[in-house]
Amino acid sequence: MTCPLCTTDGGLVVARAPQFRVVRVIEGEEARRFPAFYRLIWAEHVAEFSDLSVTDRHACMDAVTEIERVVRALLKPTKVNLASLGNVVPHLHWHVIGRFEGDSHYPAPIWAPAQRDAVPVLAQPLTAVDAALAQSFTIATRSTG
Repeated sequence: MTCPLCTTDGGLVVARAPQFRVVRVIEGEEARRFPAFYRLIWAEHVAEFSDLSVTDRHACMDAVTEIERVVRALLKPTKVNLASLGNVVPHLHWHVIGRFEGDSHYPAPIWAPAQRDAVPVLAQPLTAVDAALAQSFTIATRSTG
């Protein structure tokens, strides 16, 4: 079986570092209902977080934290959901999803049935969030490289 996260970007790439890429989900129902839906996708094919070295685990969680920080600062979500599931695609990736009171599923999880037909109004265009993430990871890559 070919891993889709090894053969495709998995979304709109907004930042790339040697160990991972950050993408925004832009296709499908998830993208419509949850526009502030980002993923950190580990570059090397590993299935589990514990497969990473200590240094890589720290780099991964620092990056997830930075995505959350940028989403919170620019979009002011009610809550941010973090998840690393990987049951369907066993390639290490983290979901970072800005949730908004009144979105189609809130306060239920995104995989629950929709409670209403609603799409959140965002405080900033997603292109501004994408640019902030790109800048953040460019600066981080320069300072560690």
